[in-house]
Amino acid sequence: MDLKTKRKIKGNIALFLSTLAAFMGLFWLVFIIFDVLRHGITAINLELFLEDPAPPGVPGGGLRNAFVGQFLITSVATVIGVPLGILGGTFIAEYARGTTFAKIISILSDIMVSVPSIVVGTFIYALLVKPFGHFSGWAGAAALAFIMVPVVLRTTEDMLKLVPWTLREAAFALGASYFRVIKDIVYRAAATGILTGVILAIARIAGETAPLLFTSFNNSYFTTNMNEPIASLTVTIFNYAMGPYEDWHEKAWAAAFIITVVILVVTVTSRMIIHWRYKS
Repeated sequence: MDLKTKRKIKGNIALFLSTLAAFMGLFWLVFIIFDVLRHGITAINLELFLEDPAPPGVPGGGLRNAFVGQFLITSVATVIGVPLGILGGTFIAEYARGTTFAKIISILSDIMVSVPSIVVGTFIYALLVKPFGHFSGWAGAAALAFIMVPVVLRTTEDMLKLVPWTLREAAFALGASYFRVIKDIVYRAAATGILTGVILAIARIAGETAPLLFTSFNNSYFTTNMNEPIASLTVTIFNYAMGPYEDWHEKAWAAAFIITVVILVVTVTSRMIIHWRYKS
């Protein structure tokens, strides 16, 4: 057997194993999504969105408080995390480009991306919950923002570094300040990539449960007061799935269905933005 044949056999084996691994991962992904859709879509109704939870053991009611609470916590986390992440990524990619400090921050950001969310929850608990003596929506939003910042920061840094330096030099030659160059030239060139990173970061925090267990906790009643414990969809799913009532289980499936659909839509949208941007 000659060398070319051996290489071809090895290549075919590697291709087969890689394809098999890809299909195995795809199978479990489709299985999970199909199972959530199968159980969740049958429990969708208007009461789920318009009514508050019924007392334990009583059929009926909805999850209005959880939907509103999840929206508030996620919105506040986005308002906190996105500007911090974009500004941090801008500093590393532009003002501290090539310095040791920038490399250290980038490494720490990579580490923070992989830190378990429950560790973030316990950290925010010690920082914002225990000193004040009560859970709150602000603490939950801070925990999610803490998770979001390194994702947005690294995406912003990478996107800004992809912008050719010659664009900056051309703007400098026209007398523009560095701030104007970043705002009017660099940000515009990297806007699609930065937006995609923001969307993916929002999708990441939308399904987090562990940090909220230690921070915003939960609330069985409707409230928009972020200074007190507030309901969230993910924690409600956890509580209802662990509960003894079949009605709770149905609502947990329905809520899981809603979160899954939202994350899928957000993820697909971000991919379409990338495809449209680089195709054009």
